[in-house]
Amino acid sequence: MLTSEEISIAARDALIQASTTFRPDQVEAYQQALERETSPRGRWVLEQILKNAKVAREKKYPLCDDTGIPHVVLEIGDQVRISGKVFQAVAEGIREGLRALPGRPMAVRGEGMERLGQILGMYDDPGMLEAAPVTVYSISGNILKITVLMLGGGPEIRGKTMRVFHRHRGENVIEEVGRWAAEAAAALGCTPCVPIIGIGRTQYEAAALQLAAALEGDFTRQSPWEAKITEMVNNTGVGPLGLGRSVTALGSFVKIGPARASGVRIVSLRLGCCFDPRRATVVLKDEGEGNGEAPV
Repeated sequence: MLTSEEISIAARDALIQASTTFRPDQVEAYQQALERETSPRGRWVLEQILKNAKVAREKKYPLCDDTGIPHVVLEIGDQVRISGKVFQAVAEGIREGLRALPGRPMAVRGEGMERLGQILGMYDDPGMLEAAPVTVYSISGNILKITVLMLGGGPEIRGKTMRVFHRHRGENVIEEVGRWAAEAAAALGCTPCVPIIGIGRTQYEAAALQLAAALEGDFTRQSPWEAKITEMVNNTGVGPLGLGRSVTALGSFVKIGPARASGVRIVSLRLGCCFDPRRATVVLKDEGEGNGEAPV
């Protein structure tokens, strides 16, 4: 059986890895963007982002001052033995990771309306920041995957969840959400952006699929509809940090879920920033005593 300590350590390590390290597909996406960008100012921005990522990885510094809200995804194998304390163990690992990083103190004091109005101020302890509700998937095998995504505030301001009339043509849905992303790109600021999209039957399902798109997305594998949205955003000419020209979006991630017999599809868009998706996974194997593997 996997122990609470193993699970806590895995959650902590995934949070730190997600917050400090570009994945290989992100590095490749930026290198390709440098080849496409025709503006000297735009190229300078892309080069600085890559340098920032190198320093963050080597020194374990946060990639961005907005260290983000932890979102945890558990993928639990059908042969894994864990106790009911798994969620407490994950929460403890998230607290430890935020303190070790350290995360930006963002937890608001008080309850209810006190929180809404932020009238009691903030906690100084980064560990007081609660993670979003945990998402759980069932998988086969004897492994537990713990993935942490760190979601910053700017993309949440520019996001949108709404119905789209498909008119018996899937391209209509893709083109509509592409227009949403193109319109919001100029206001985001921290471009190149990453449109992350979930399409489902309800607002809850669409938002869950949006998180799944961020979980599964890979810049080196882009579907035709993902490429279409990226093209629409790049055609705006907003460019890196809004300085104009070629690269406004690095790529797009789209997750299409089940559909119902209806004239509409519910679409949830998160216009990710230049560091998105900040994501890392730690894999634990249940082999009797439980051995943790390095972040992947």
